[in-house]
Amino acid sequence: MTDVSLGIPEMPAPDYPADVRARLESDAKEVIARYPGSRSALLPLLHLVQSEEGHVTRTGIRFCAEMLDLTTAEVTAVSTFYTMYRRKPSGDYQVGVCTNTLCAVMGGDAIFDELQQHLGVGNDETTADGKVTLEHIECNAACDFAPVVMVNWEFFDNQTPESAKALVDDLIAGREVRPTRGAPLCTYKETARILAGFPDQREGAVEASGGAGPASLAGLRLHRGEAPAHTVPQQSTGSAEPAQEGE
Repeated sequence: MTDVSLGIPEMPAPDYPADVRARLESDAKEVIARYPGSRSALLPLLHLVQSEEGHVTRTGIRFCAEMLDLTTAEVTAVSTFYTMYRRKPSGDYQVGVCTNTLCAVMGGDAIFDELQQHLGVGNDETTADGKVTLEHIECNAACDFAPVVMVNWEFFDNQTPESAKALVDDLIAGREVRPTRGAPLCTYKETARILAGFPDQREGAVEASGGAGPASLAGLRLHRGEAPAHTVPQQSTGSAEPAQEGE
């Protein structure tokens, strides 16, 4: 295989071990069967290979290309477009600090800066123990809970630098951490498999809700002629309960 633009021979990507390949093929065929056109399964298949190694490797790209009859260039183009696909080894927990406008104004920038110092890593870098990857992220669509931190895409609302540092300390120490709302926390690889479309085995995950808060629903309430709701912001590390709504 040759790089078309440079004429440089490209080393072929290694394959998965036979037992891993067989398991992934079985899972991939299940995913592909959900779609009328096989190439529509590319996004969940990228999550599937990410659940195996924690990021999208050249081996994973080759696997997706072979399963979907695509070129590795086509698969690479998609995997590099979406930020949810990692292109290098990362931590068990992706800690994303929203630094978009409202979260930044409410303290997101300060949280991100302090976490960088506290963890000794920069943006998109992983702690030496492989536990936490820190990144600043764009809007989480949770502005009424600003500033928001996400861990493997689960919400931790109304954060402060102190609560965020306690959160990552708990993650690194292996202590139980509970999101403010939504499903129980799991590892990045486990999250990737769920995003690939396989059953969520977490207890209470189906009943859990990560829905909008009272501020987001204020306009709808006014339209219905209802009294506006009020809530008391809470800071979540691993033990906070969801904020309660009252009239």
